Amino acid sequence: MLQEIIDIQKGAVTQLVSEMKKRDEITFKAPTGSGKTYMMADFMSRVLAEWEHVVFLVSSLSKGDLARQNYEKFVEYKEKSHFPNLNPYLINSDIAGEERLYIPTEHNVYLLPRDLYKKGGRLMQGGMAAFLEDLRWSKGKTIILIKDECHIATNNLDNLSNSYFYKIINFSATPKLARGQHPDVEIKNNDAENAKLIKTIEWGKDTDTVSDAIAKFEEVKEDYRNMLGVNPCLIIQISNKDKAEEELQREIMPALNAKPELKWMLIVDKDKECDTNDVFKAKKIPVAKWKDYAKTNTATIDIIIFKMVITEGWDIPRACMLYQVRDTQSKQLDEQVMGRVRRNPRLLDFETLSDAAQQLAMTAWVWGVVPEEQRKVFGVKLWEDAQNITENIKIKVTKLKSLTKKEGFNLTSFLEKQEKPQHHKSIFEIARQLRQTENKIRDIVYDYATTYTKWWKIAEFVPELEKENNRYVCDYTQSMEVEQENGKDKEVSFAISSHYTETNDYIEIADWVWKKRKSTNEEFHFDSLAEKQWAKILRDLSNADNSNNPPQKAIAHTKVSKKNKKTDANQTEVFSKEEQGIVEKDVFLWGKNYVPNSAIKFEYYLGALHSSYPDFVMKDSFGRIHIFEVKSVNEGHKIGFDNNIYKSKIVELKKAYKQASVLTNQLFYLPLTKNDVWQITRYHKGEEKTLSIDEFNSFVKSS
Repeated sequence: MLQEIIDIQKGAVTQLVSEMKKRDEITFKAPTGSGKTYMMADFMSRVLAEWEHVVFLVSSLSKGDLARQNYEKFVEYKEKSHFPNLNPYLINSDIAGEERLYIPTEHNVYLLPRDLYKKGGRLMQGGMAAFLEDLRWSKGKTIILIKDECHIATNNLDNLSNSYFYKIINFSATPKLARGQHPDVEIKNNDAENAKLIKTIEWGKDTDTVSDAIAKFEEVKEDYRNMLGVNPCLIIQISNKDKAEEELQREIMPALNAKPELKWMLIVDKDKECDTNDVFKAKKIPVAKWKDYAKTNTATIDIIIFKMVITEGWDIPRACMLYQVRDTQSKQLDEQVMGRVRRNPRLLDFETLSDAAQQLAMTAWVWGVVPEEQRKVFGVKLWEDAQNITENIKIKVTKLKSLTKKEGFNLTSFLEKQEKPQHHKSIFEIARQLRQTENKIRDIVYDYATTYTKWWKIAEFVPELEKENNRYVCDYTQSMEVEQENGKDKEVSFAISSHYTETNDYIEIADWVWKKRKSTNEEFHFDSLAEKQWAKILRDLSNADNSNNPPQKAIAHTKVSKKNKKTDANQTEVFSKEEQGIVEKDVFLWGKNYVPNSAIKFEYYLGALHSSYPDFVMKDSFGRIHIFEVKSVNEGHKIGFDNNIYKSKIVELKKAYKQASVLTNQLFYLPLTKNDVWQITRYHKGEEKTLSIDEFNSFVKSS
């Protein structure tokens, strides 16, 4: 699993635990597909490690059997020693017969299907109250209520809140602001996308039909199988219940019948109305098991048609496309529905995929009525002559070598020098240690342990291996190298296309490497006020008069109409550079390093291996490459922000950028703003210097 994914999940849980200690009710918002169940388990495990007397009651939707799904996940985490202190129990009315519902009290996590606690049910007739009173008064437990999918009302449980629950924790991708569920901790969509936790949505045309969606599915199907080892899936949602049968017969079935080689499955509210053309597999299992079968990566069902709302909590990572049959009454697609096709299908080993496979795995194709919040995502691409930009801006990137590449280090000799333990660790303890260590250490262990004997030889010394690795990797003069390709320094540039999410921080930029895909306006948005302010500085700098500079050119792009066509001796049309829209000027080429699809990154170490995607890259009129990572000491207002981690990151980035400036001969900057005053740390050939804005401008304009 990518370290960025681990970081974003662990960071959110750390903040969640911190916020829980401050107030009685908190709300956690995270996109569907971002690992909400795993983070919930991590949160409960951390609280239980600190307060053994705590008991959690997790209220989940009955629809789609979400409570059972969560229960099975928690059991799996416990059995695999991810969170061994969880002791889950699924509350189920079927076990009670005619007597009062009995719930054992020796567990610390209870899963409650919401609809069990309803008027007329045995739980509301005294079973739940008796259970909670026994926990609280007889057993001395402190009860914390977790509302999974809290956007769905739980009126009956709400009446118990003040009486029994010490804290209330709301989990949802779409919390209800009208009910006061304002996020206290949040993983934002663009952050989850950048970390490769969820897919980026590519929206289909409004005029595309079901047949068009199926054609796109067939286009990517073989690549999905060959590059990802996953059978992909297209989900079709019938959005209008009143016209469901008409839509099915008029549009969907003719398109499916035209492609008999594709396997499809129709799922409706009533089992007897479900249908499939998969006679060799799905037809042979009960309809109630169809969804379980369809969601596995090896399932051969290509297309799933829902004649109902797609249920919350139904995880199908292999789904990569969603088509909503639309008419005038179609509703906007919501986060829960889109989340079905946004999960990373290769989450656990994503880093092993090729660049092309990673991009495929991180794309979801969606046709439907676009939600308002999704309209705020803008696609960008390089100017028409993108090749000129990528040829003129070439950046060397750095990576950190494995401990096994350390000069003079021999793993076998290192293990022989370790003091033999008096008592051997259990295999479960070793498994926990391996899961908690970073990817690079696990790779070293698995590469070495080719036999059972070698496994035991190395597995017990994981902590010692971590310490040795930290000493080596944190010394960038030893561990850092320029990434290689075909025996030469690898050079990368801006991605041909990317995207960003609309924010309140934007400016107009007419002359940089990007233009919008579907808009002619020149507003570009940034992740923070500090980024916006720095973009203004670079924009003004690039527009300054450089007429006194040496004649070395950088190519800038301006729109020029193609007039006065000329022909050569063969009557072939010839255009000058000006006519092609390319003008050579003494100006700077610069742009925001939008993270999606970006190869511009530099590795550093902070407890684990991380990648820094700098905010801006600029090539000046002297051919020098300038790389900027913008920071602000005023970032602490952000939800889920940890100021200590932020400061530690700045310290480590400075160390990494200093060495990178030696190896690449590029200029690295950490512009830091406080109350509109900039302090710019520059690294040039390993030398550190602090600049003011005027000093920075003067340096860039001079040779």
